[in-house]
Amino acid sequence: MEITKKSEGDVLALPEANSGGHSSIAASNLTPNQIVSLLDKYIIGQKDAKKSVAIALRNRLRRQHVSDDLRDEIMPNNIIMIGPTGVGKTEIARRLAKLARAPFVKVEASKFTEVGYVGRDVESMIRDLVDQSVAMVRSERSEDVREKAALLVEERLLDILLPPLATSRNSRNSEATSDDDSSESAVADEHDKSLEVNRRSRKKMLERLRNGKLEDRLIEMDTTGDNPGGMMQIFGPLGQMEEIGGIMQDLMSGLPRKRKKRRVSIAEARKLLEQEEVQKLIDMDSVVKEAINKVEQSGIVFIDEIDKIAAPSSGSGGKGPDVSREGVQRDLLPIVEGSNVATKHGMVKTDHVLFIASGAFHVAKPSDLIPELQGRFPIRVELKSLTEEDFYLILTQPDNALIKQYSALLRTEGVDLTFSDGAIREIAKIAARVNESVENIGARRLHTIMTNLLEELMFNIPENFSDEHVEIDEVMVKEKLNHVVADRDLSQYIL
Repeated sequence: MEITKKSEGDVLALPEANSGGHSSIAASNLTPNQIVSLLDKYIIGQKDAKKSVAIALRNRLRRQHVSDDLRDEIMPNNIIMIGPTGVGKTEIARRLAKLARAPFVKVEASKFTEVGYVGRDVESMIRDLVDQSVAMVRSERSEDVREKAALLVEERLLDILLPPLATSRNSRNSEATSDDDSSESAVADEHDKSLEVNRRSRKKMLERLRNGKLEDRLIEMDTTGDNPGGMMQIFGPLGQMEEIGGIMQDLMSGLPRKRKKRRVSIAEARKLLEQEEVQKLIDMDSVVKEAINKVEQSGIVFIDEIDKIAAPSSGSGGKGPDVSREGVQRDLLPIVEGSNVATKHGMVKTDHVLFIASGAFHVAKPSDLIPELQGRFPIRVELKSLTEEDFYLILTQPDNALIKQYSALLRTEGVDLTFSDGAIREIAKIAARVNESVENIGARRLHTIMTNLLEELMFNIPENFSDEHVEIDEVMVKEKLNHVVADRDLSQYIL
């Protein structure tokens, strides 16, 4: 397959994939540098981690354009991110999935147990990934048919407000007792006039519907009752019974649902009817097929806290309460390497699912994982602890920075909240100091500091506050927080 180069920045211009389900990968068509630039909008620093995931994502795009005989042989290079909490490991994986428009699921390794123990088995992460993919594809298809569904909803609302007249005159003709042709002609003319009046009335009613003049009007309509399988619960160990429960609910959902009459406003009826029409227009078999293809070709699984299932070499050695940790690692092996997993939507191959694992590894080390699992994660990248300068950038640069969030919240109350540069630097300084002296929780420390700083302000607005502009300066930050930071015992509970 031919690969050409664009003149603009020598960016690889890869052709669109022809096979189903690959379009979402090809549509992104981002170079590694572009991926890192987009991640920079939300995550400060951690260049090495961003570079690794950018290469992994681009390799997926490249793989789609490799010849068929070699494509299936190219396996994803799974990544393990090593670093303390709050430095951006989860956020990098989540943003990466959004960029690729790929099915994504985040799981915690500590929640899984070895097969034979009570708890969730590792295959459930793939089942969750498929469910998420089905929901994603169904949402995309819903948007595609929403315009057509809206027209059908208008017709149904119009039929409720002003039912159309029957076009056949047989019923009217049967009422004519005279055999006189003139009598039949008069009945036909009367029926045609009624039809014309009805058409004009429906046209006017449709205009009022589209102009939103009838949104508050109450109508009586048939609505679908609850799913008969919606209240069913399957009790038993997680992992062993969740699949049976899903199958049983799917079987029950196929039963006819009970209809009941309700009085609702036209605005509410429009939403209810649109859901029904969208569901009718979507081919769920096609949705499931595309969803499974998305999982197999572009799915991303983020396994957090993988260090919690690594037994330290100097520790208990897998005895006592941690007996199943090595078993969980062994159960992960076939999933990460590539196997078939049974889900309620069908069999799913995990050969080309990208697995990104992360852990703080304060106690255990990556080398404490069993060698086979280490081999399934060939790419290792270390994320650095955040510095005072990093905190300052986190507060100011990202599109979703905390300062921008709080300013937007108070803007809804008519208050313009601003922070001086000195105040932001003082907040960053306090965050770094507390992380060093108490517990290093990374960027999450900024949430606790901002909450304590703005607590009184957020509480008093709007009842006991009349100012339209509030500026947080360095003096205010020091007065509010420095006494807490100085009291080490108090800071453990507040900051």
